[in-house]
Amino acid sequence: MQRTTTAAAVASLLAAAALGLAPHQAQAAPAPAAAVTADASSELRFHDIPGSGGITLKGNVFTPAGAEAGRKYPLIVLPTSWGMPQIEYLAQAKQLADSGYVVVSYTSRGFWLSGGQIEVAGPPDIADVSAVIDWALAHTAADPDRIGLGGVSYGAGISLLASAHDPRVKAVVALSGWADLIESIYSGRTQHLQAAGMLGAAGFLTGRPGPELQSILGDFLGSRLDREQQMIEWGKQRSAAEQVDRINANGAAIMLGNAWGDTIFPPNQYAEFFEKLTGPKRLEFRPGDHATAEATGLLGLPNDTWTNAHRWFDRYLKGERNGVDTEAPVQLKSRSDGGYEGYADWKSVGAAGTEKLPLSDSEHLFANVDSGANGGVIFLSSILDQLVKAPPAASIPLLPRAFAAVWQSGRYDEPRRVRGTVEVHTTVTPTKGDGTFVAYLYDVGPLGIGKLVSNAPYTFHGRTPGQAFGVDLELFSTAYDVPAGHRLALVIDTVDPLYIEHNPTGAQLTFSSPRTDPSYVSVPLREQ
Repeated sequence: MQRTTTAAAVASLLAAAALGLAPHQAQAAPAPAAAVTADASSELRFHDIPGSGGITLKGNVFTPAGAEAGRKYPLIVLPTSWGMPQIEYLAQAKQLADSGYVVVSYTSRGFWLSGGQIEVAGPPDIADVSAVIDWALAHTAADPDRIGLGGVSYGAGISLLASAHDPRVKAVVALSGWADLIESIYSGRTQHLQAAGMLGAAGFLTGRPGPELQSILGDFLGSRLDREQQMIEWGKQRSAAEQVDRINANGAAIMLGNAWGDTIFPPNQYAEFFEKLTGPKRLEFRPGDHATAEATGLLGLPNDTWTNAHRWFDRYLKGERNGVDTEAPVQLKSRSDGGYEGYADWKSVGAAGTEKLPLSDSEHLFANVDSGANGGVIFLSSILDQLVKAPPAASIPLLPRAFAAVWQSGRYDEPRRVRGTVEVHTTVTPTKGDGTFVAYLYDVGPLGIGKLVSNAPYTFHGRTPGQAFGVDLELFSTAYDVPAGHRLALVIDTVDPLYIEHNPTGAQLTFSSPRTDPSYVSVPLREQ
């Protein structure tokens, strides 16, 4: 009954926010310290919280039920996701408060009724986190020695960056976030069109993008190569991977969670960041798309991701011996079954064996035409995979060979459990100096229907036409079981709606396998 009541309250508040709180309607903000009774055991209070640079952040506070005067409680600060209002974490904040935390959530600057402009986790956003902590220590029963940060997506990215700058932070839970912004939306030197477009549109609808963001987004979507290095430096400043030494020096316990099919922040960059952390750490990957693995928990419903997030905070802010630190630090859930697999580290994933499939036949294709092989649609495709195991599919025998290069393995007598990061090595000869191609790995059934296992784009500029060059491309990490009787197929084409392509009119690509440098696809496997 409590979960149902909380879920209904959250749904009502989200609907009200979406319908009635446009970003410019500052006069509609709740008055400071306005109280809203959530149930008999707790009280929700809305506050105007001073942010950095003199702006006001719209926030709310939950305190433990029956909090004792003079007693200090561990503090958790939750910055909101991109485009979300301050009530995003209402259900989780209440649950945490009921278990003994002071929880402060606030709308990130530039969105909805909070002041300032959207800075995309820039220095003002990081300073906001410290300002909110200062305010909480001054106005609530928060314990200065037990401070945690958490969040989903944008809130996760801000939390990771803040842990590099504020040594008071002892624990972080970063869900569906990024550690490397460049590798997230510009992997393979290719703009992730749908991801960037969605973020840009949501920013303009729910907030106030600053001139720097507007300029960067315009240059990015406009393929301004003369501005590429400036965009990369801008992204590095907003990437926790560039500040991992400071995070390690501060020593916060870091829990990372993401989905295999995250079309905004693919899993590879989280895994690489995880390996560089030296303090207490945990990495969880599950089926789904961006923020879908933890979505039900935001409505107060049972959710594995949030359950483990609570355990993580309990261990490193309360000191509880709940076993979360003795479990295998890497926890994976395959897209093909419901069980969890534990690994000592990311390097151990897929380390049981690697299958190399030769790409021996030379393939020639014409660019600028979508062959029918593609990575699907942002959110929709990976959600279908998560809920009904229906990833993007293509009929491999019917792919037009003029526009798609295809290599297939033999049929497998036993299942193949793909785990980790598939790598493609090939030699490309272009007819133009610029170009884009996308590699797809498919699980092909007896009827020739291929289900997408993974994909990744690759773009090149300034190459000499007619001169071959080698390419090493990592596909997005995954956990997928190929049934016995199926085969694997690697498909390469040049157009995918997920990405911006850079193939000039009339461009052609040849993929070859020189004897001195054979081409192959390397598939990491779990033990049979």
